[in-house]
Amino acid sequence: MVSTKTIVFIHGLWMHASSWQEWMDFFNEKGYKTLNPPWPGDASTVAECRANPESIANRGVTEIVDSYAKIISSLPEPPIIIGHSFGGLIGQILLGRGLASGCVAIDPAPMKGVWQLPISVFKASLPVLGNPFNFTKANSLTFDQFCYGFANAISKEEARGLYDRYTIPAPCRPLFQAAMASFVGVETKVNTKNTTRGPLLITGGSKDNQAPPVLGKASMEKYDKSLITEFKLFENRGHSLVIDNGWKEIAQYSLTWLRENRL
Repeated sequence: MVSTKTIVFIHGLWMHASSWQEWMDFFNEKGYKTLNPPWPGDASTVAECRANPESIANRGVTEIVDSYAKIISSLPEPPIIIGHSFGGLIGQILLGRGLASGCVAIDPAPMKGVWQLPISVFKASLPVLGNPFNFTKANSLTFDQFCYGFANAISKEEARGLYDRYTIPAPCRPLFQAAMASFVGVETKVNTKNTTRGPLLITGGSKDNQAPPVLGKASMEKYDKSLITEFKLFENRGHSLVIDNGWKEIAQYSLTWLRENRL
């Protein structure tokens, strides 16, 4: 089956939009149109982002979501969204707004109302959340931090290649907003009660330290059970699952799921 639908790919914290290129090539070959818009403030290349972290700093979830909503509004019909990490949360917010025909949220950041805090998430987030003065700043991961939060399920050699190729500074504000969501703020709130929304697939990697499966499963439980909402666990996969050597397994599963749901 050949599709003429558009897929909007949304990256997460510390990843450049170019990290979706292999996915875009894969889905283009299947007949989809694809877009990978950057977050506000991100430059067109990894090198430019690293050289100008101040342009990325102090961007919050609402500003980021609204920037994607504006892009989507220019399309002829609501697109499919595929998002990773914070991109998976952003995709769910847009789906809840009725702006997407369906969403694949890959190892997403937690929405408001998901209170679980595994030790690995605390450790992975500590470089940012450990200093409240980071709130308005941009943060770059060290290689060791990347290995723990993203690349713990792959070799150090592969991790180094991914780190050098894709990582950029990220605004700290979204991480603080997600961490404080149980107490204050609505930036990470998802309209899970929208009964007109499209299908949703949430995934988890069994070795993911940054967004463990418990968070994705807890998010799924927030949704109206009368609508298509599924969870898929990928064994022995970490947070780098969309960019590492096994990315095509995730892409193929996503494609099959989209086709099964006529997307």
